[in-house]
Amino acid sequence: MKRMAEKEAHPGPAPLGDNASSALRTLDVNTVKELWGRTYNTDGKPDWSHLYPYYHPDVVFQDSIQRIEGIEEFIGLCERLTQRCQSLHMEILSIAQDSNIILMDWIMTMAFTKYPPTPVYGSTKLTLHEDGRIIAQRDYFDLWGDIFNGIPHFKKAYRKFMRKNFG
Repeated sequence: MKRMAEKEAHPGPAPLGDNASSALRTLDVNTVKELWGRTYNTDGKPDWSHLYPYYHPDVVFQDSIQRIEGIEEFIGLCERLTQRCQSLHMEILSIAQDSNIILMDWIMTMAFTKYPPTPVYGSTKLTLHEDGRIIAQRDYFDLWGDIFNGIPHFKKAYRKFMRKNFG
């Protein structure tokens, strides 16, 4: 994958709604790093509201748990996650772009009411629509393995089970 400069990237997304004068920035590796950095801040709960205009109305989101279609369903997913977590932080480890595909590796640390903060290691593939907005997002992560690693006395049994049954 080659890293693309902003001037080489896809044209920016079309403005949404009645506010046509506020054109969105072009999504590229630098813009994604900056926007995602604002989403998962150091003050606790995430705020995705500045990202929603960058998603196409027909976006398809899929991860290890679910598949949803449409911007309203995606916004609902983000709002539910915000309500469940006491805090949620993301560190982007690497990011690359090739044409309309942006890939990033990350560590997301989630804290829930009764449990200590738990890091989840994963990757995201963003596919950009021809209008520059995100039409598909696929998140890849081992949710159970990363969560079970944080549970005393269970980690060892879980890892032994996985090695025995899955190599």
